Amino acid sequence: MKSLIYTCTSWVNLLKILLAGTAVSATIITSVAGEVWANSPPQKTPNTVQILKKSDQRWIQIDLSQQKLIAWKGNKPVYAVRISSGKKATSTRTGTFKIQTKLKKTRMKGRGYNIADVPHTMYYQGSYAIHGAYWHSKFGTPVSHGCVNLSPRHAKWVFNWANVGTTVVIQK
Repeated sequence: MKSLIYTCTSWVNLLKILLAGTAVSATIITSVAGEVWANSPPQKTPNTVQILKKSDQRWIQIDLSQQKLIAWKGNKPVYAVRISSGKKATSTRTGTFKIQTKLKKTRMKGRGYNIADVPHTMYYQGSYAIHGAYWHSKFGTPVSHGCVNLSPRHAKWVFNWANVGTTVVIQK
């Protein structure tokens, strides 16, 4: 009986140590990496734009209120286009993200849509992406399911200019 209590107590202590170690590891990995993973919550944007403008990095700014995407190199805008962001019921998330994956063509499907050959897709969080939209021409108006739609010609330019890891700042 005494060995059973000892074994049970040891098991609980080991579990506590394991869980504590996991929490510490997750915290260290998250803070050291400084990256936004595809399913992580968006980062705050208060000073991000000012910091990026002081760098020589390529970055993308999306202004939802003006339905505009601007590609920047440090403090110099290099390309600006009209977008179509998410409509009210399926709004585009705001925050600071990084491009996670680039696909020349992909199928996108979700509730109420299933579109083949979506061109120049750059995922920045989960299923949210910047991509070409050949099925409409309502750029300047929010009509998407949450993604940032560009005309295929403009999507190709942004796709070729940006890299995986390029910062994307989405603001209202």
